[in-house]
Amino acid sequence: MDHIALNCTEFVDVLASKEPTPGGGGAAALVGAVGMALGNMVGSLTLGKKKYADVQDEIIALKAKADTLQTELLALVAADALAFEPLSRAYGLPSGTDEEKAEKARIMEDALRTASAVPIQIMEKCCEAIDLHRAFGEKGTAIAISDVGCGVVCCKAALQAASLNVFINTKSMKDREYAGRLNDNAHRMLDTYTALADEIFAGVAARFR
Repeated sequence: MDHIALNCTEFVDVLASKEPTPGGGGAAALVGAVGMALGNMVGSLTLGKKKYADVQDEIIALKAKADTLQTELLALVAADALAFEPLSRAYGLPSGTDEEKAEKARIMEDALRTASAVPIQIMEKCCEAIDLHRAFGEKGTAIAISDVGCGVVCCKAALQAASLNVFINTKSMKDREYAGRLNDNAHRMLDTYTALADEIFAGVAARFR
């Protein structure tokens, strides 16, 4: 199923169903894309405005990056579903004999690595998106500054949601060294970018006090 081709109602309905995909990772990627689109809208509203003539080239460059991120995050909705399929199949493998148990464990380990790879990518893209929101907030039109705040909290939520899809997989990995590297990477992104997103949001909110 091409989840991105669904309309909003259809996507939410399948998300709420017993279907294995989309799940938390795909939802995180979609929320990240929505968040980036809100920041991108601020750029769109800034283009062509005389008041912001001195930053037009910078806004154009920011929008190009935002366009790319939106596309990449939407692609990760589908990628997350594909990455989960091997893990979903692995859970159903027989484990009655020692040989079956060993084979299932081997396949599970590979599937856990595959399933955690996409959420890490989603996190990375959300970090990039948060950086762009800071720039849109500094250079974009003030009439749409609330959308910078809305966008950055969406990206923060997507970052946090994607991290849980990393941690649920690394928790089950037998290779604890590999799991530790993934966890450390995820925690570094969380520590840096949730704080930055909060700072950007607070800066926007302060304008309305």
